[in-house]
Amino acid sequence: MRIHHAPNSRSVRIVWLFEELGLPYELQVYKLGDPAMRSPEYLKLHPMGRVPALEDGDVTVYESGAIVEYVLARYGDGRLRPAIDSPDFPTYLQWLHYAEGMMMPQVNIIVVETLFLPPERRNAENVTRAMKLLNRMLTAVEAHLADGREYLAGGFSGADIMTGHACIAARRIKADLADKPHVEAYVDRLTARPAYQRAIEAA
Repeated sequence: MRIHHAPNSRSVRIVWLFEELGLPYELQVYKLGDPAMRSPEYLKLHPMGRVPALEDGDVTVYESGAIVEYVLARYGDGRLRPAIDSPDFPTYLQWLHYAEGMMMPQVNIIVVETLFLPPERRNAENVTRAMKLLNRMLTAVEAHLADGREYLAGGFSGADIMTGHACIAARRIKADLADKPHVEAYVDRLTARPAYQRAIEAA
């Protein structure tokens, strides 16, 4: 299988997933904004010209959450997700989708406004609003972990790859974790995992 990947992007999740599962993969690496991601050939894989995209024979899947679900369903052999009849399964689904439904839109706003836009086009009000919302969303993660959980849905799972990565990104952009010791410790646990470290070093 081939993973289309750019460092410091959502595609880290997919490399991390493959490393956790011990699945072989080929890595096609781009830089963010790479013109190759706007080529007609690449737009057939991902119509928005973004990463990640996964090629598996004649199947192509894009969107990190969809790729996580696809890979675990086809190749996970029951790993990294609770059984459907497990009490943890609804919780797993909730946190699997929490990343993109709640956290990452705010992260995107902050990154674009503080890093990608030229200074004359930046809007501090957008950053303030997004950071406030992001901190509220992290408060929900903190409350969930405060019940003595190490991970979001039982053992380490695809939910941690998705929302855990969003928490890692939030810390990187300096979201306020001073009153969120469980999130801080959670991020430390995730970034210490050998598979995560291999994913970061992969490109």
